[in-house]
Amino acid sequence: MHPLLSEKGKLLLLGNEAIVRGALEAGVNFASTYPGTPASEIGNTFARIAKEAGIYFEISTNEKVALEAAAGAALSGLRSLVSMKQYGLNVALDSVIPLAYVGIRSGMVIVVADDPQGWSSTQGEEDSRFISRLVHLPTLEPSSPQECKDFTKLAFKLSEQLGIPILIRLTTRVAHQGGIVKLGKITKKDVKPKFEKEIERFNLLPPNTVPKHKELHKKLEKLKTLIRKSNLNIVLNSNPKAKIGIITIGSAFNYVMDALEDLGIKLPVLKLSVSFPIPEKIISSFIRRLREVLIVEELDGIIEDEVRKIAKEVNPKIKIHGKNYLPFAGELREEHVIGALTKITKKRYRFSLKKHREKFEKLKIPKRTPMLCPGCPHRATFYAAKKAAGKDAIFIGDIGCLLLGMPKPLETNNFFFSMGASMGLAHGIKKVSNQKIIAFIGDSTFFHAGIPGLINMTFNKSNPLIIVLDNRITAMTGHQPHPGSGFTATLEETKPLSIHEIAKACGIENVKTLDPYNIKEMENAIKEFLKNDKCSVIVARRECRLMFVRKAKRQGIKLPTFEIDQERCKKCGICVKEFGCPAIKREGNVYYIDKALCNGCGVCAQICPNDAIRPSRLEK
Repeated sequence: MHPLLSEKGKLLLLGNEAIVRGALEAGVNFASTYPGTPASEIGNTFARIAKEAGIYFEISTNEKVALEAAAGAALSGLRSLVSMKQYGLNVALDSVIPLAYVGIRSGMVIVVADDPQGWSSTQGEEDSRFISRLVHLPTLEPSSPQECKDFTKLAFKLSEQLGIPILIRLTTRVAHQGGIVKLGKITKKDVKPKFEKEIERFNLLPPNTVPKHKELHKKLEKLKTLIRKSNLNIVLNSNPKAKIGIITIGSAFNYVMDALEDLGIKLPVLKLSVSFPIPEKIISSFIRRLREVLIVEELDGIIEDEVRKIAKEVNPKIKIHGKNYLPFAGELREEHVIGALTKITKKRYRFSLKKHREKFEKLKIPKRTPMLCPGCPHRATFYAAKKAAGKDAIFIGDIGCLLLGMPKPLETNNFFFSMGASMGLAHGIKKVSNQKIIAFIGDSTFFHAGIPGLINMTFNKSNPLIIVLDNRITAMTGHQPHPGSGFTATLEETKPLSIHEIAKACGIENVKTLDPYNIKEMENAIKEFLKNDKCSVIVARRECRLMFVRKAKRQGIKLPTFEIDQERCKKCGICVKEFGCPAIKREGNVYYIDKALCNGCGVCAQICPNDAIRPSRLEK
């Protein structure tokens, strides 16, 4: 039995894993996702335990479909959960708004994971709490794995009491935080799902839209009462005589408590767990007698703005601190909170954080450039494209491992926006210029959002070259399957969809599927297709090298290794300076292959102009 299915006791869980456990205890029947870090482990965990737990789980084509599938289950009487990263919520937004208006029949939870600092969401930082206000959906923010479990369980209950989905907002340090979680009883809801027709309920045509909007606001008012009874928003270190207080929420709460302990001071702390609708009563009560209050939250000053509105009525003279002392961009750290508290309380820290930071910044720590794995087929594709197209070509990237084509030495990703955007961007540039345009898109991204852009190119007659980097899996977020992989999230066989055939069906006449490890063939095809007056597609198809290496080890397959013949090597450095394989190293004027890193792709042997790289021997 999987440990997560234990009936009682305690487990060490990540916040994401605790979300799954909370759903199990709530009696979830249906779960869906599109993989996106920092939420990926929610789907990965469901995939491992779904069959044993007796629930349905799927990785959907994209987040919008995942949300709609979960909504369909909730409208049929099953408890459902859908999870995604913050950019995924943008994708699903079109369906979230009407879903809030019509409501659901059984509990539904939407988990969204924000990524301050952009560790996994490279396009930019986004605060999903703005979206919760836009869509009028209640939003809970846990600060620990235990709360992740408890809040998920509670969210299902609140969802059914209100008849609308509940949002749970995580941030990276909550999603990936590990902690001991006390388990409750797993509930199994044995229901016969059935969708009931209710024409009036689902009719969002005018004049029904406005009354449903008003009804949604009434539900939010009802929620405030339910929240007060649930004691989700609590005051710690309560002191009626205190003149300084702190209001915080989510992951920021942990930094606040650590900072207070390290400073050796005790201040009243209002720990909020609900960011929408804002709990005005407890905030009013908390700030009524204070002289100053510090609002500690990650990313935008959303709670701070709400407190300023409330303070105008209950305590207009109070000094409200927040983003004047704390960063509005990047991950929050304890040192930020300590710095703010020392300014407000005049309490000195045991050493100077400023001097410590200046000392640290003087250290010459080598910077590690993000790079593709040794043997990654994408590197071969990028190298061939750069050679074939020349330095003046425009390379448009997309989301996934192919983002790593941006740094030197490859530099075959001039810019990127969002999932599938390479297609529309390439089309737009090509329509207004005669430049050579190559758009790169990953296989999972192609299924997610690339197909409409491809159809648009056919429809509106543009001719960029599209290269689909098909490594057979959704690699960057943890090797989850996609519609071309041939198996589902729960490892059931399914019909693999052909990107080649889809491109043909979209009206693309010039389509080739090639092995990116064959550099010469790839170069020739790119040169040929760049001359076409119609859109062309190359599917660069080769399994993710990490997956291949792992399977080879399990099956006892010996990988080829390569070595550099020092007598033949002319020190040109193409293998490092242009191709950028991390397994090839240089010490002084000697180039060599680190066999511990080499994954045996053999592409380096093809690109060496002096035939100095050759197979060595088969390793055991």
